[in-house]
Amino acid sequence: MKRERVLKVVLVVVGLIFVAGVYPLILMAKQDPALGMMMSLYVTLGIFLLIASRNPSANRSLIAFTAWSSFAHAAVMSFQAFRNLIAHGELIGSAVLVVIGAALIALAPAKQPVAQPSAMVA
Repeated sequence: MKRERVLKVVLVVVGLIFVAGVYPLILMAKQDPALGMMMSLYVTLGIFLLIASRNPSANRSLIAFTAWSSFAHAAVMSFQAFRNLIAHGELIGSAVLVVIGAALIALAPAKQPVAQPSAMVA
């Protein structure tokens, strides 16, 4: 039960962090349309993480998607920073995304066993 409670807290914190992206979304929508589009996805994901915090076991795939997409985003950002395509300061964001992904994977709810239908005897 303690693990599920920690997972709920992590889902709420990450959800709020992602939802907080609505403010930069409003500011950047006209300046950088691609960044605005990406932020809109994170804001939406944040809302769904807040909803998922009520019943994490029923939202395993959303939690897994958030974790693995965070790893993917961190990998792309790191590659871009090392290739000098973006500022090296963006590596902090990569580290945050790796921490989010690792926490969600470590705390992910166990897969629920599926009840096998009993064989009918004729």
